[in-house]
Amino acid sequence: MNAWLQTALDYILQWLEYQMRETEQPGCVIAVVRDGRVVLERAFGHADLVSKLPLTSRHRFRVASHSKSFTAACIMRLREEGKLGLDDRVGRYVQDLHPEIAEATIGQLLSHSAGIIRDGIDSGQWQDERPFPNEAELRADLASAPIIAANSRFKYSNHGYGLAGLVIEAVTGTPYRDWIRRAIIEPAGLEETECDISTVASVPIARGHSGKLPLGRRVVIPGDNPTHALAPATGFVSTARDLARFFAQLDPAATESVLSVASRREMVRPQWRYPHTSIERYYGLGIATGKTAEWEWFGHSGGFQGFITRTVTLPDRAVSASLLTNGVDGPAGPWMDGIIHILANFSKHGAPADNVRDWAGRWWTIWGGLDLVPMGEKVVVAAPSLPNPFMDASELSVLDDNAARVSLAPGQGRHGESVWRVRRLDGTISEVWFGGTRLLPEAEAAAELESRYGR
Repeated sequence: MNAWLQTALDYILQWLEYQMRETEQPGCVIAVVRDGRVVLERAFGHADLVSKLPLTSRHRFRVASHSKSFTAACIMRLREEGKLGLDDRVGRYVQDLHPEIAEATIGQLLSHSAGIIRDGIDSGQWQDERPFPNEAELRADLASAPIIAANSRFKYSNHGYGLAGLVIEAVTGTPYRDWIRRAIIEPAGLEETECDISTVASVPIARGHSGKLPLGRRVVIPGDNPTHALAPATGFVSTARDLARFFAQLDPAATESVLSVASRREMVRPQWRYPHTSIERYYGLGIATGKTAEWEWFGHSGGFQGFITRTVTLPDRAVSASLLTNGVDGPAGPWMDGIIHILANFSKHGAPADNVRDWAGRWWTIWGGLDLVPMGEKVVVAAPSLPNPFMDASELSVLDDNAARVSLAPGQGRHGESVWRVRRLDGTISEVWFGGTRLLPEAEAAAELESRYGR
């Protein structure tokens, strides 16, 4: 593993630990895969806040719309076997659909461009007010006209992916859950993945949690409700490790995969731009794509009651990462963007040189924590409270063991000022002075706050 990547992974853990404490999230798990090999896996927090059960990397999460990537991969396998085509009309395989929905193509289902209703007339399943639709209920909704004309814009639809599951069952003559396991899950070597909670055996399951409002406290959301006919859209249960490994296999450059290179290229090829959004993103076939820190990525996110999750592959770096949270307000999306920013900065500047390596550490003031992060020949002053800790970060040039200078800072920063370290008699560092501001270790900073302001 590259030296820059190892130092980046080390800092990602430090940054996530700070983010977890500050946001008071119930729990999160991160896994990173490089060239098909797991190079990082760590759990933070709790699987269940009420029981105080510690979260582990082996706890399964409801990963929701990640399911769509699995379903799309299954369709591509059937296409490779000559059993269907992306331009086939879905009415060829599924009967009793509204005539306009019957005319939609399989490719339009996978790219969310068939114009189908998102979650049905009554979407109370997402509020835990009713069970997820069974096949009869899904078919009843699909007997109604689409909401907009097919191929007119990107319109996300869980019902569309439920219909894709019916196509798979019609083509294979096999229940969706059996075929997806036979065609995708087992060949991909995924030992901790199931297509719905109802197929999960006796394994540890993370519980979901509400936000703090409106009750003023979090409550546990069991997350044990089966998704029935919408399993192809949102049913999957998995771990960060399995998701990172699966999405790594969808990289067209991957040497091992359940799909051909041509199928993978077709899945990750941007087809529709997300409309009416401030973030430039696109959708292919069961795959979202975008760019963060000038790095292109593909992947998917998921939102289930009490769970927010996201997985990305960085094809130019052969790196895949998955981040799972078990709070309905879990910042899996922003945190993943932050992880990409951290990786990009370490990739750009490299692992720290010997003369700056021991400047690493977290120091505190009344304003919170600051991280001194050596990389290359410099020390970057990161703000671990930010979604991108390196945004507009100051940089230090090290002069000797105890002195440095602020060589780059924003206009309101301390550009050009001195930085120095104060050592105890045993040589350890007791404080850092940053342009006239004294920074302390966490325990000493906490003691000063309590002494000065009381409880």
